[in-house]
Amino acid sequence: MKLHERLRELRSERGLRLKDVAETAGISVPYLSDLERGRTNPSLDTLQTLAGAYTITVHDLLEGVEFYGQGTDGSMPKGLSDLIADPVLGGQITPDWVRTLSRIELRGKRPRDKGDWYEIYLHLKRILD
Repeated sequence: MKLHERLRELRSERGLRLKDVAETAGISVPYLSDLERGRTNPSLDTLQTLAGAYTITVHDLLEGVEFYGQGTDGSMPKGLSDLIADPVLGGQITPDWVRTLSRIELRGKRPRDKGDWYEIYLHLKRILD
């Protein structure tokens, strides 16, 4: 399932109108409509806001969502695989976190190395846990 489909599914499951969710999330109805139609992609802040509007976590919001480049372990970014293989740091990261991290792009780019991936993991963990 694509992110825009997941966003529409969450709203429909709850019997909410675009206006209801937009008001709760503090975003415009046209922007939410564009998100649900796949015309634009949300920032992490917007994902957090939408998750809050649905009273779920960002992790739950992204559950089942497929992202571009998602595939076999061979497609995992090198820095992320290095982090997971690290005997000290890698043991902290669950398979759910690996799936979440493997979807991350910042301004259209992926983190470069193990340190960048670990920093993002720590920031997201602090926000989401």
